[in-house]
Amino acid sequence: FNREFDEPAPAPSALAQRLRPLIEGGDTLVLLGGDGPDGLAVLRFRAAIWSVGSECYLAELYVTPARRGQGLGRALMEAALREARTRGADTMDIGVDESDLAARHLYESLGFTNRAGGAGGPLMYVYEREL
Repeated sequence: FNREFDEPAPAPSALAQRLRPLIEGGDTLVLLGGDGPDGLAVLRFRAAIWSVGSECYLAELYVTPARRGQGLGRALMEAALREARTRGADTMDIGVDESDLAARHLYESLGFTNRAGGAGGPLMYVYEREL
């Protein structure tokens, strides 16, 4: 993903070192799709404050360019939703770039609401800061 969009990325060995304890700790789940694998979904879970269920954050959804438009992203998202429900999550949050129309269409077709678009609630913002 990072290479495709010319973003900095850790070496695969460094990434493996970061992911291993997260996966072993149970708060991160990586779903693989296709034969290569050709896609992945990374889910992060945390206890919720305002509900009895947990919160699930879709940290990454990526499908290789050659497999896009063939339903793999939808299959990964449907599996992610099933896994989140199975693990007790009652919400899933996703951050997506405004320009990523394909991802936004996929999420909306699966019932996600873009609060920034004024659908059903106040305008929401996502803030981020490097520490």
